[in-house]
Order: sequence, then structure tokens, then C-alpha cells
Amino acid sequence: MKLAEHYGHKPTTELPMLFQRILSNCTLDFFRRQKVRQSHITNLGDFLDEGADSDFDLLETLHLGEDLRQTESAESATERAQILLVIEAAIQELPGRQREAFLMRYWEELDVAETASAMGCSVGSVKTHCSRAVAALSSALRAKGIRS
Repeated sequence: MKLAEHYGHKPTTELPMLFQRILSNCTLDFFRRQKVRQSHITNLGDFLDEGADSDFDLLETLHLGEDLRQTESAESATERAQILLVIEAAIQELPGRQREAFLMRYWEELDVAETASAMGCSVGSVKTHCSRAVAALSSALRAKGIRS
């Protein structure tokens, strides 16, 4: 489809080379996406309990419902609140563009194209900003002793 959409005007002698380049780029993009998805799953997987179900949501864990708050110990509630403050502070320490991309992608749940449009930059820039933000947050939280 990309070949027909973007290169239909090219001479037929150039089409095989262009097709190979498009195929190569799509394959690389696929594996890059898989790597990013697996790294996010790996990072967030640290928060999973061994017996947790497959519908795990980190935000639901951090923002417990009223029923769970009644059974939660004061120590656990305080620890959770302190961890949230550390996470918020770490996000605030990110460079502006990284923080903007991170919050749009993972907090507001915009896709890469929507984030790029909102930020006025390329899709690749959004991916780079998000990757760097996740790496910086991960190391900042590890340095503060937050592992799971």
C-alpha cells in the first residue's frame, strides 16, 4: 500500500528497490515496537503479584477503591502515598519535551501520531522522547529504592 500511495509516480525500474526498502523499514518498525512494548511490560511487570490476574492495571493498584482502602493498613497507605509523591517528583524533573511526550502517551493515552501532532514534531521524536523519559524515570525510581 505504501508503495502505491507514495511512489506510484516513480518509474517501474525503481519500484523493486523501493519495495525492498519499505519492507525493511516496516520490519524494523515492527521489531522496535515489540521491543518497546516488552520493555514496558517488563518494567510494569515488577509491580505484579505472583497470583495477579491478567487484567492488572497499575493505576487501579495505586488508586485503590473505597472498599480496599478500608482494609488497607495505615502503613501501606502511607507508603503508597509516598511512592506516588516520588513518582510525581521524578516526572517533574524530566526535561520539558520528554515530560510532555510521556504524559500525553501514558497518562492521556494518546497514540504516537496524536502526540506528534499535538507536540508539533515527528513520530520518531515522540518515540525518542518517550523512550528517554521511561529510561530516566526507571533509573530515578531505582536510585530512590523503588523496585516494585
